[in-house]
Amino acid sequence: MTEFLLLQFAHIVAFVYWLGGDLGTFVASRYVVNRDIGVEARAIALKIMLACDQGPKMSMPLILPLGLHMAVLMGLLELPAWGLPLIWLLAAVWLSNVLVLYFNEGKAFTARLSQFDLIFRIVVVTALLLFAVLGLTGDAPIHADWVAWKIIVFAALVGCGIAIRINLKPFVPAFLQLMTEGPSDKVNDTMADSVARCRPWVWAIWLGLFVNAALGIHLIG
Repeated sequence: MTEFLLLQFAHIVAFVYWLGGDLGTFVASRYVVNRDIGVEARAIALKIMLACDQGPKMSMPLILPLGLHMAVLMGLLELPAWGLPLIWLLAAVWLSNVLVLYFNEGKAFTARLSQFDLIFRIVVVTALLLFAVLGLTGDAPIHADWVAWKIIVFAALVGCGIAIRINLKPFVPAFLQLMTEGPSDKVNDTMADSVARCRPWVWAIWLGLFVNAALGIHLIG
C-alpha cells in the first residue's frame, strides 16, 4: 500500500507540474512575441518560458511509468517480470535526454540529441497507440478499457508536443535575428505566427490532461 500511495502522490505531482508549467509557458510566450516591449524584456520572457517548459518536459517521461506501475499493482495491466524495469529504464533515458538538452542549450552536440529525442517520442507514440488499441480489442493484457484510453490520450499528448516542436521551427532563427539585428516587422511576424500556430496544440494538451484526470478518478469512462 505504501508503494502504491507513493506512486500515486508522484503521479499527481507530475500532473500538477505538467499543467502548471504549460500554463506558465503559455503566458510567457505572449510576452516573447509582444512587439511593444523591448528586446531585453523579451529575452527575459524567453528564459522564463523555457524554464517553465521544463515542468511539462520532465513530467511527461515520469507520468507514464508512474501510471503504468500503478496499473500493474492494481491488477489492471499485466507485464512480464522485465516489463516494469524496462519501462522505468526508458523513462530514465527520456528524462536524462530532456535535462541534457536544457542544460546544454546552444552546444553543437545537442542537434543530434534533439533529433534522437524527436525519433524517440515518435516511437513512444506509435508503440503506446498500438498497445492500447490491442488492449481495447482484447489482444493485449489491459484489463480495463479506461486504462487503455488513458494510454491513448497520453500518446496523443506526446504527439501534440511533437506538433508544437515542428511549428516552433521558424521561431528559433527569427528570435536569434531579433537578438542580433533588433526588431523588424518580418521577425516579429515570423515569431508571432509560429507561436500562434502552436496554441491549438497547447489547448489540446490541456484538454487531454483534463480528460485523463477525469478517467483516473472515474468521472468518465
